[in-house]
Amino acid sequence: MSLKIDGKWVWDFWFAQEGATTHLFYLQAPNNLAEERMRHWHTSIGHARSQDLINWTVVQDALAPSPPESGAWDDFATWTGSIIAHEGVWYMFYTGSKRSEKGLIQRIGLATSDDLYNWTKDERSPLLTADPRWYEQLDAGLWHDQAWRDPCVFRCSGRFHAYITARGLEGEPSGRGVIGHAVSDDLINWECLPPVAHPGEFGHLEVPQLVQIEDRWYLFFCVGYRQFSEKRRARRGTAHVIGTHYLASSDPLGPFTMIDNEFLLADEIGSHYAGKALCDPHRGWLLMTSRAWSRDGGFTGQIADPIPLTILDDGRLRAETVRSI
Repeated sequence: MSLKIDGKWVWDFWFAQEGATTHLFYLQAPNNLAEERMRHWHTSIGHARSQDLINWTVVQDALAPSPPESGAWDDFATWTGSIIAHEGVWYMFYTGSKRSEKGLIQRIGLATSDDLYNWTKDERSPLLTADPRWYEQLDAGLWHDQAWRDPCVFRCSGRFHAYITARGLEGEPSGRGVIGHAVSDDLINWECLPPVAHPGEFGHLEVPQLVQIEDRWYLFFCVGYRQFSEKRRARRGTAHVIGTHYLASSDPLGPFTMIDNEFLLADEIGSHYAGKALCDPHRGWLLMTSRAWSRDGGFTGQIADPIPLTILDDGRLRAETVRSI
């Protein structure tokens, strides 16, 4: 029973765990827009909860863009984020864009909550912006936007870290996608650092998620063949697929490399996208995805039931084969 909401498309998502309850936050938009691509400019952040990752109860929405007349950094769109708990407070870092910039420049800000249901935007936002020392700024001749989105925030060695969809300064424009990195001591004041995943393969690496599975750290991301670099496209045997891939490291701070050139879960139409892993105490490691595209070219706009995730002896991951929708 996938998460399907009448009248809405839902896609990218992230989790917060509260005891036995999994809280799912996701991007949503009306499904009666004139064109599917317009969903990106009509987003809000929805919220559902579940005890089993299959049956979901939709609750009140979490966040929406600021009013258009406000001129705020997020007055055009609120996009993908992540949640971390600290000293009794839930911190949601999310992506925003401005109407006056036509949504082309992405920034990351903060909302907080005591209960995961009622969220207050932090007036100091945005808290993270792309540092031009290491990250590409808006240049329509190179790429269609200034990528600085989809923060994955975690704690390591007493400090907070954010991994971010970004683009570096080196290499061909088609292959400048990197995982950006920022660090903080208090979740408010952030310092940008160089990327932890280097360019070459993709134009962007979307919706990153870091998880530890056994003795390795896996950095999941998603991408489609239209964002493959020229080098990757030219390499014999590289399939033109859309889906979820991953990097791996022995350390949460990298360096991260590919241990498998094959995607974890992908097909030619992108029926499953934005995969994220989580561990169930009874079922082990699972993968959840956005059910994106269908064979007829339509956007599905649902979140799929979890599927088993297997860890092979050499560290590679395998997801159960899923029939394209």
